[in-house]
Amino acid sequence: MWLRDLNLWLNLRGILLFIFVLLLVCLFNKKDPPSFPPGPLALPILGNIFNIESKQPHIYLTKLADVYGNVFCIRLGRHKTVFVSGWRMVKEALVTKAENFVDRPYSPMVTRIYSGNSAGLFFSNGKVWRRQRRFAMATLRTFCVAKSSIEESVCEESQHLQQAMETEEGEAFDPIPFLNSAVSNIICQIVFGRRFDYSDHDFQSMLKNLTDMAYLEGSIWALLYDAFPALMRHLPGPHNGIFSSSKCLKASIRKEIKRHKLDLDPSNPRDYIDKFLIQERHNRKTDVGFEEDNLVLCCLDLFLAGSETTSKTLQWGLIFLIINPHIQEKVRAEINSVIGLTRPPSMADKPNMPYTDAVIHEIQRMGNIVPLNGLRMAAKDTTLGGYIIPKGTSVMPNLTSVLFDKNEWETPGTFNPEHFLDEEGKFKRREAFLPFSAGKRMCLGESLAKIELFLFFVGLCQKFHFSTLDGVELSAEGITGATRSPYPFKIIAKPCSDVQATTNNAAEKFQHTLCTKRLSLCK
Repeated sequence: MWLRDLNLWLNLRGILLFIFVLLLVCLFNKKDPPSFPPGPLALPILGNIFNIESKQPHIYLTKLADVYGNVFCIRLGRHKTVFVSGWRMVKEALVTKAENFVDRPYSPMVTRIYSGNSAGLFFSNGKVWRRQRRFAMATLRTFCVAKSSIEESVCEESQHLQQAMETEEGEAFDPIPFLNSAVSNIICQIVFGRRFDYSDHDFQSMLKNLTDMAYLEGSIWALLYDAFPALMRHLPGPHNGIFSSSKCLKASIRKEIKRHKLDLDPSNPRDYIDKFLIQERHNRKTDVGFEEDNLVLCCLDLFLAGSETTSKTLQWGLIFLIINPHIQEKVRAEINSVIGLTRPPSMADKPNMPYTDAVIHEIQRMGNIVPLNGLRMAAKDTTLGGYIIPKGTSVMPNLTSVLFDKNEWETPGTFNPEHFLDEEGKFKRREAFLPFSAGKRMCLGESLAKIELFLFFVGLCQKFHFSTLDGVELSAEGITGATRSPYPFKIIAKPCSDVQATTNNAAEKFQHTLCTKRLSLCK
């Protein structure tokens, strides 16, 4: 009797388990609506999360466009994300139909980092986003795009950077800490009203947390957290570093805000924090984000966007100069002819330096600093590439597919400054050049970044000849997170005056040897 009851119970459990699995399959593989973008077959519950290559996800996603077209869908857990590839289709999404794809979708990871309703500059939506973006852009114009002021700051910081490199005395060294410090000091002056010494422990700790956070936010761990937040929240792993790094950064920013409150002069704001605190006093009853918690998050976003991207571009710049020494020499020749060896560069020199400008643009293209862009959300049912994107669907523009679009670039996989030069050697703009994204969410610090890149890059090339250790080949492959970083590398920075002296001595020795040989022949 008991055996029959046991068999009945086991059969009942089996039937219930089968029904449960069937329900899961139906729940997580609901039929797509008509005309929805195609994509690879997804596993129940897991989706395509483990199909994505963890080290180079942007390459995998770019290749999927070759199979499924420039608008396709993959599933991350139970959530569908539509990826948009190629210049024409990305332009349609970000520019032509900008209003339909301006908001950010819900993200469990972002909600945990940003602690509730406040969402800073990058992840906020609606009225708060519009007001905070306008305020940030106006503040940047006040403190930055008053070009004489920002040029002076960047040129001064460029001198600090060059002096730091000179201390290496021609030995091989890691340039990344110096570049991170120099670039971050510009945004520090705008946000905090001061710069930091490169040896400052708190400053270096903040920069490390920024780098760690930028990597992890774009890693497979972030995708896993957003796909399975209830599970990942309780598991150990690298994803927890996102939250510990952001917590440390927010604590550092709060210290600066406290310091500003002690001597705030409403009639003479010194920086972004001062202007925000003044606005907070006048907007206490309005729901536009002027509150201290949101100030912390806005500062965090400004640092992530204003430090990581420009520093990474300069890192890639050194690598491409060393890999292509003939290009480095052409840049230096143009600098010498336009500026000379002693006068600091200025933005007024830029129109007279088309080749150097083209090289900087090609560094941005090949460096591919932000491979994917930020997630968007369809505000309403929208047609894109002939497919229906239902309201609320997450959409990701693939910037890699634009910067390497075979239909837009003559040699997309090759470092080639000629992409930005016409037949007469004059600089030419390219529509498919989108390192700062496009549309309503394009990088609000683009003007500042262009000033920094030109002045830092030209200052370094004017001062140093860059190389690496004999027998070492630098890699153009990168480490991909929210930004794309070079693998660790070392450089040798020799003052151009020393290199020129060596070249002159070699030439003199050659001429002396030649004359000696001629005299011996005459005898």
